[in-house]
Amino acid sequence: MAEFAYEPEPELKLAPGESVREISGRSPWRIAGRRLVRNRLAMAALGLFLLIVAVCFLAPVYANDIADTDPFVSNISGTTIVDGKRVDVLQQGGGGGLGLGEVPLGPTWHSNYFLGADNQGRDVMARVLYGGRASLEIGIGSALISCVIALILALLAGFFRGWADTILSRTMDLIWAFPVYLLAISLATVLLTTPGGVKIGFITIDPASLWVPTLIIALIYVPYVFRPLRGQVLSVREKEYVEAAISQGASNLRLMLSDILPNVVSTAIVLLPLMIATTILTESALSFLSIGVQAPKASWGTVIQDGQELLYTRPTVAIAPGIMIVLTVLALNVLGDGVRDALDPRAKVHVRE
Repeated sequence: MAEFAYEPEPELKLAPGESVREISGRSPWRIAGRRLVRNRLAMAALGLFLLIVAVCFLAPVYANDIADTDPFVSNISGTTIVDGKRVDVLQQGGGGGLGLGEVPLGPTWHSNYFLGADNQGRDVMARVLYGGRASLEIGIGSALISCVIALILALLAGFFRGWADTILSRTMDLIWAFPVYLLAISLATVLLTTPGGVKIGFITIDPASLWVPTLIIALIYVPYVFRPLRGQVLSVREKEYVEAAISQGASNLRLMLSDILPNVVSTAIVLLPLMIATTILTESALSFLSIGVQAPKASWGTVIQDGQELLYTRPTVAIAPGIMIVLTVLALNVLGDGVRDALDPRAKVHVRE
């Protein structure tokens, strides 16, 4: 599994074509924002990602007001109107050269069954949009949780060092030692089969809840964010201004929140878009294996699974969510590069296998 590594320069550097006058007197965050806005490729990627998010979260509008369909209810005996004629959603005699079996309705390119139907007679377009909502919610939620937990643990390990660093780092190494998908499958199998749902104190999480895959994915990716953040904290911990604050009697909490955290959080921000892309791919893979999003809910992974048996007759069922995954991950990776360049134009973010 890939490891994210972030290597910043020790001081603020000029971006190509940028003068000292342009950044003089400005805060680092204003400079970063200005650089990001001037990066047309990154802004195009951000626009594409926001468009995908907006379209997916308008899924109820499409399903209720445009397609007039329920994408979570089987519609095997349903009919629709195509070119003024009423046709069955599942058409008889379309399978193979012998004309046996049933084949779902193909793309009609109008409001009803825009991308056709799946093998249960459900509207593929509506399921792709609803699936996008689930995939984005899980991907963004798990990435945020993972980054926050990793940032807190990295602050504790890098600042206190000693036994705190040893215990936390070895725990992260233990999680790191497991293959990502094997660990996720093991955790999902246990949590999804727990009678009465998952209980955390007084909170009970239903096995069909989106919180189950969100928490699983967040947990398994904490070590991948923890390691570069810990390295950053260890580096900042040795800076002169931190030593000066210690000599003046500053408390540990003040040192971590006021002196170290502001200089480390930019690394977490750089890693966040990359982590969202990674968690969306992980969620889609787990849902494809039926251990992610559970029925009757849908995600891009479950829609691809629905289309697996229709690749030769109705490939649109599997291709449509696949295209959405590719566009989303591509946009997030380009945006991540833009954020990296904005925060430090000479920093290096690369992936170690």
